Amino acid sequence: MKLHGIGASHGIGIGTVVRVRTGELDYSAVPYAGASREKERLRQAMETFAARTQAMADRVRAQVGEKEGEILSGQITMLEDPYLVEQMEQAVDEGKCAEAALDMVCQSFMELFAGAEDELMRQRAADVGDIRARMLAILLGVEGTDLSDLPPGTVLAAHDLTPSMTVGLDREHVAGILTETGGSTSHSAILARALEVPAVLSVPDALELAQDGMTAVVDGGEGVAVLSPEPDQLADYQARRDQWLAQREQLQAYRDQPTRTADGRQVALYANIGGVADAKAALEAGAEGIGLFRTEFLFMDRAALPGEEEQYEAYRQVAQLMAGREVIIRTLDVGGDKDIAYLGMEREENPFLGHRAIRYCLDNPETFKVQLRALLRAGAEGGNVKIMLPLVTGVEEVRRARALLEQCKQELAGQGLAYDQDISLGVMIETPAAALTADLLAREVDFFSIGTNDLTQYTMAVDRGNARVAGLYTVFHPAVLRAIRQVIAAGKAAGIPVGMCGEAAADPALIPLLLAFGLDEFSVSPASVLTARRHIAQWEQEQADRLAQQVMELPTAAQVEERLKGQSR
Repeated sequence: MKLHGIGASHGIGIGTVVRVRTGELDYSAVPYAGASREKERLRQAMETFAARTQAMADRVRAQVGEKEGEILSGQITMLEDPYLVEQMEQAVDEGKCAEAALDMVCQSFMELFAGAEDELMRQRAADVGDIRARMLAILLGVEGTDLSDLPPGTVLAAHDLTPSMTVGLDREHVAGILTETGGSTSHSAILARALEVPAVLSVPDALELAQDGMTAVVDGGEGVAVLSPEPDQLADYQARRDQWLAQREQLQAYRDQPTRTADGRQVALYANIGGVADAKAALEAGAEGIGLFRTEFLFMDRAALPGEEEQYEAYRQVAQLMAGREVIIRTLDVGGDKDIAYLGMEREENPFLGHRAIRYCLDNPETFKVQLRALLRAGAEGGNVKIMLPLVTGVEEVRRARALLEQCKQELAGQGLAYDQDISLGVMIETPAAALTADLLAREVDFFSIGTNDLTQYTMAVDRGNARVAGLYTVFHPAVLRAIRQVIAAGKAAGIPVGMCGEAAADPALIPLLLAFGLDEFSVSPASVLTARRHIAQWEQEQADRLAQQVMELPTAAQVEERLKGQSR
């Protein structure tokens, strides 16, 4: 039986189905013990939830990565939201027990988020569902789902693979993941990719169709699962799985090698990170530097701004860990889909076009200067720190940021604190305005880094979370590719290096095009470092140039994608 879903994590897994069953969470027989007692039960359950979740988040950060850990710690912030707490306490005052109050409020939030047009908002419905189930389990004294002792060769079948379920998951024992919900950018997908486990999500009735003990194939590349495959099907998938595993093993040969094209041109291959744990993973994967350190993770899931010393220590640790390799640190990129409650940012009609990133920082100079001072101090440790400004649209923003940076230098000098006097300042090119004025910006900064995710979104005027127009969101569109080529050319003309930290940098189909354009630095996720190095090594400059000349004459995104994917190796 062949089932179709969303391929969320590449690879082929073959194993035996184990269905994930959650415990019984029936609270209908729980009596109401009075408002004060029920509120106390809620408070104690929230404290237990926060402690357990923080421990889970710390384990995920250490074992998988900073970004994945933030998924869990973000649940603590959601549960402690004052409005949510107020709603629960009001329900208790109206005569509901703690379980009923929690359930009612969580269900209303789940419905609210699930009905949103924005996919990132819809993901929050799954988070609230996870919070609801775990809080009810704590209140009722029910054991949570434990996936730490699965037999080897397990294909997990679940309604949803929640973040809390992944804690303790032995990736060596899990051959594949099959769920009834989740999309390619859902937390289930992010965690599956981080664990490098093949996954197919959003398979209707997966729990009903997949029975315990049944043989199953999960093809994360095609978005297909096969239950009880015929002998010839199984043999075919086993051969394809062996080929995939062999390719993964072959990647190890690239681990400690320089990143070069087939004819010897050397480029830089860096990693995108969210914190110290990710930096360790990047080093282990063979990254030659850090092309994007997302500092917003230091600011999220907490009650107040991190101080200068805390920020300095985080930046210093990564710089020290990289031991002289470049570390490009992006200043606070808040707003858009990254809402930080304690900053008191007003809700906006269209936050992606609103008061975010460099706009927020320049309008809040004291907050911004705390970060700039910490970065300057961290740069003094090894001279390998670079500062990158997000969402820049013109030279005015760069000049204002540089003026604040100079103020910070004077303040640090006055205090007798060491700082990097010659620290590099660069910008992310992720708006059409920045791409169109790249020649002007290049006179003001020391480097460029192209953020293809937002550059594509803004160039195509597409909300990537809106399913009705998601098909228009493609980096293969001639407009996006011309913007990228123009930015790299402007950097070359000005003599400054140009990198790319968007997802396109790791796309095998785009790598020859980026080489032809003259990209200096590719920055990818730690898990993609070796794959990117292998693909770069397979191209000669002349081949890439010839392909680019053909591709850039094509008029449609579909033709470009077909041509490039037909050449990917």
